[in-house]
Amino acid sequence: MLDNDIKQQLQGIFAKLQAEYTLDATVPESHEYRKDFEDFLNDVASTSDNIICKINNGAQLAFLLLKNGKETGIKFRGIPSGHEFSSLILAILNSDGQGKNIPDEALINSVKALKGKINLTTYISLTCTNCPDIVQSLNLMALLNSNIRHEMVDGALYQTEADSLNIQAVPSVFADGHLLHVGKSDFGTLLEKLKAHYGSEVKSNQSETKQYDVAVIGSGPAGTSTAIYSARKGLKVAIITERTGGQVNDTVGIENLISVTYITGKQLAAQLKTHIQHYGIDLLEHRRVEKIADENNKKIIFTSTGERFTASSIIIATGANWRKLNVAGETEYIGRGVAFCPHCDGPFYKGKHVAVIGGGNSGIEAAIDLSGICSKVTVLEYADNLKADTVLQENAKSRNNIEIITSVQTTEVVGNGEKVTGISIKHRNTGEEETFNLDGIFVQIGLAANSGVFKDYVKTNKAGEIEIDEHCRTSRRGIYAAGDVTNIPYKQIIISMGEGAKAALSAFEDHIRNFSAE
Repeated sequence: MLDNDIKQQLQGIFAKLQAEYTLDATVPESHEYRKDFEDFLNDVASTSDNIICKINNGAQLAFLLLKNGKETGIKFRGIPSGHEFSSLILAILNSDGQGKNIPDEALINSVKALKGKINLTTYISLTCTNCPDIVQSLNLMALLNSNIRHEMVDGALYQTEADSLNIQAVPSVFADGHLLHVGKSDFGTLLEKLKAHYGSEVKSNQSETKQYDVAVIGSGPAGTSTAIYSARKGLKVAIITERTGGQVNDTVGIENLISVTYITGKQLAAQLKTHIQHYGIDLLEHRRVEKIADENNKKIIFTSTGERFTASSIIIATGANWRKLNVAGETEYIGRGVAFCPHCDGPFYKGKHVAVIGGGNSGIEAAIDLSGICSKVTVLEYADNLKADTVLQENAKSRNNIEIITSVQTTEVVGNGEKVTGISIKHRNTGEEETFNLDGIFVQIGLAANSGVFKDYVKTNKAGEIEIDEHCRTSRRGIYAAGDVTNIPYKQIIISMGEGAKAALSAFEDHIRNFSAE
């Protein structure tokens, strides 16, 4: 099932394995995918003398990962190919103490402190680009805490089970039978949800405070640029971030980063991380900043891990996130008919009628993608005209299953308590209200600044963007901001990178001149 090139790559990847690993599998004797399953596992095992495969008849198509004959807490129900292939590789490497995704000591201790026996199940799609982040994070937690068990389930292979749980979006994470999380996430966010659900034996320890010259909050294009420019000035720099790359990770393809003809968002995020590490910057991932305070001419940052960091200067580069409709029913049906990623959740609506809210580039691109899967796609745009590029509009209008309605306001997401059944809209020109039936809603109405934590600390505008001057200074001395979280026009990667550099240079200049922004 694996071609020779992939096998050769795996031989190199697994060359330094120390422990013995077993892919302990079961599969029904007459299962239609039995041969594919056996071939896949045997091919993986063939790439290392430290990996063996055992296949027995059983009720499920599944396998456990054993280390030196003992369970690791990791189980795969399905064939982890496609985007999940990397999850299997990392599960083996992480079990062996290898892999660049292993968190730092503070996060490891937080995972170990989770209370009780924890059984986690993640339903995924092999075409989902967000699912591996969830699977790999929870697999890693299972390895760090022997009380945690995690299994990945291919929703397409176990469709009846997924339907019984009303799963309409992936990844969907269940904690001992209770829905814990739906959609994209990261290690830190999942850890916080597990703490809230199960409790933790660790108390916040704020007695130790790490000190820096510059603390950068966020590690997207703006944050990375800021940190690198600051480090090049010889300053001690830390980046505090939920995930390296930020929103860039969710961009499928980038074609307007000058001198780079094409790059995926995940590739760019990986390159940003590599550049950060080149300068010895302290990269503190999977942490959420909860508060900033002033003390003795120092800025103090409090994080979700209970740690404290101080710095002479803080540069906020937290970017933006998908904007929500904020109408009745939206929050209730997220993951049950309301979605934000057409690439991940589109396959759940094969042959069904969906709406795309938003007529910008992202909305029309989503409609075009979904038109190849869904029976009908209705685009709803608030403005009188679509805002997408002409070439995208022409593409959409050429498809006979895309309907475009402009000058309408979405007023309610309608559901039956289990899933979305329709949407209510208001025609802005006539005031006429209308409700029509459909199966899913994809919200594509742009981005909202991630400024909530800072809104009472620095000045923001009505849109929630942090207001800055031409030097990226905020309303408070020693605090700077850059990128999509600010009020600069044109939210573009290349602009964020430039703004990040400008913020770093401004902070350094203010530092040597002892300049006050107030």
